[in-house]
Amino acid sequence: MRCLGAVVPFFISATFVRDFCGSEVKGYVVQDLQSLVEKTVMQLGFDLVDFEMSNRGKLLRVFIDKLNPKDIKDTVNIDDCVLVSNQLGNVLTVEHEIDYDRLEVSSPGMDRVLKKEQDFIRFVGERAQVKLRVALVAESKEPRKNFIGILRGIQDGAVHIECDGVVEVLQLNNIDKARLSPQF
Repeated sequence: MRCLGAVVPFFISATFVRDFCGSEVKGYVVQDLQSLVEKTVMQLGFDLVDFEMSNRGKLLRVFIDKLNPKDIKDTVNIDDCVLVSNQLGNVLTVEHEIDYDRLEVSSPGMDRVLKKEQDFIRFVGERAQVKLRVALVAESKEPRKNFIGILRGIQDGAVHIECDGVVEVLQLNNIDKARLSPQF
């Protein structure tokens, strides 16, 4: 692709994958690309835990987990990552002609992110770290945005997390970042 006689790298805006000339690249909205990746991953029997794009859209990072693990030890292995990487490479390059330099497929790790309601349900009883967008103001406490505690469940769109013996109720739509926080 050329713009003013130069090869133009891609960059990511909040909404569209664009080049420096301002045109959409293959008409893909970032959310559409994530949906395509999620659909492909799910067809292979995995859950899309997280999807990142960086380096002006040239680096795609995909974090996967087993869709229906048999037990806590049934985790993603290197063969699973190779399978998903090969399939995504075919889908993105051949079928949709999406231009990227590097595709990384990985397990989410022990400190995996928690994004979906289902994630908070699956990891009830596990230690987690949660950061809110807007601070929670309790009756007799200072406003607080960061919580580390044991996940106790989710009800009516609110995550229940026990911190220092007190169960805090955090609205799911107010959570900025959440991840497991294992202790060793």
